[in-house]
Amino acid sequence: MRRSLALAASLALAACSFAPHYERPASPVGNAALPGAGTIVAANTGWRSVFGDPRLQALIALALESNRDLRIAALNVEAVRAQYQITRSELYPQVAGSARGNFISADIPTLRYQVGLTASWELDLFGRIRNQKEAALQQYLAAEETQRAAHLALVGEVASQYLRWLAYDEQRKLAERTLTTRSDAFALTQRQFEAGTRSELDVRSAEAQVAAARSEIARLTRLQLQAENALALLVGASLPANLPPPLALDSQAIVADLGAGVPSEILLGRPDVLAAEHVLRAANADIGAARAAFFPSISLTGFLGLASTTLKTLVSNGLNWSFQPAITQPIFNAGRNVAQLDLAHVRKRIEVARYERTIQEAFREVSDALVARQYLEEQLVAQQDRAKAEQKRYELSEQRYRGGVENFLAVLTAQQDLYLTENLLIELRLLRLQNLTDLYRSLGGGWRER
Repeated sequence: MRRSLALAASLALAACSFAPHYERPASPVGNAALPGAGTIVAANTGWRSVFGDPRLQALIALALESNRDLRIAALNVEAVRAQYQITRSELYPQVAGSARGNFISADIPTLRYQVGLTASWELDLFGRIRNQKEAALQQYLAAEETQRAAHLALVGEVASQYLRWLAYDEQRKLAERTLTTRSDAFALTQRQFEAGTRSELDVRSAEAQVAAARSEIARLTRLQLQAENALALLVGASLPANLPPPLALDSQAIVADLGAGVPSEILLGRPDVLAAEHVLRAANADIGAARAAFFPSISLTGFLGLASTTLKTLVSNGLNWSFQPAITQPIFNAGRNVAQLDLAHVRKRIEVARYERTIQEAFREVSDALVARQYLEEQLVAQQDRAKAEQKRYELSEQRYRGGVENFLAVLTAQQDLYLTENLLIELRLLRLQNLTDLYRSLGGGWRER
């Protein structure tokens, strides 16, 4: 028996694998440098260094601890790890204790009792089990990268939703200031109407503007509360009351000096791209397992223990052993093995296409974020200049109106234009900060805390 086991071990060590040699597919986006200058590597920069708002930092930390989607992703990793261990165990002998009775066919059927250890082992001479183990390992690694991608996405989503909540808050405060201004204008117009110097049309126009401001406040309050609810969902719990006070949008210190580099250095290190490549490697190993199914399956079964035809003599008869090698060669299965091999090849081609598409999507995300970073900066500067001009225009219109030189329509127009300009300025500040958040995430940042 020892000689047989030694021979089996040597055969197993010499076993071959029919999996194709893996080669990473060529990048579908080339290797040209991405536009945009920057010196900071996003993947090596912790999110606490990128997001300087203490309130936002506290929210991200809470989300990473309590978010249910991230928890599900972590549990999926545990499930795939267990599946890998199950597949890996098939490479080793399986030993079990057994106690049983067998009827032995003879002139007179006899009941034979057995108590001992049973061992079975399939020799993986052609790599079927090892390729299945490799496929399970790659699926496990893909699940780890998927969890990492979920981690990065969660950091970006919390930051983006928090910034949206801040924008609604600032827009609501702007609407409240506008309501105060319009209420003062309405009161002045009402007094002038009673004095006979203004028409009822001016009064009703001012009154309509006050109502419009109240409506806008109600709308923005609703949106802010809904944004807070969305933020609580991302965090995974009710927002604590002792959070640090928020910083204003124009005071948010989000790092903008993020470098892009070349796609092979940045995109291929993203967790979603790495996960797609691991799934491709698993499909490659599945081909090896499907090829091995055409070859013989060799299994060894042994028994060591006590055996007797009577329970009284079971112990006194001494140790018994048996060794049963078996070879199974597929002969006819109606083309099942051929179809499984064809299916494995097709699935690999599918995963190649998915891998290439993942790279293309990653390249587009980074390219869009870099383009937006450049032009949002320019747009924001221009909008700030416009807001200053509209503020001056409104002040001049109001002075002329109070002096009786200008009609009320000019004041209303200047007031509306100023509100729209300042509202758009808040929106542009939000877009710029969200763009920096997207750029940080798309370049692979957000996995490290520090």
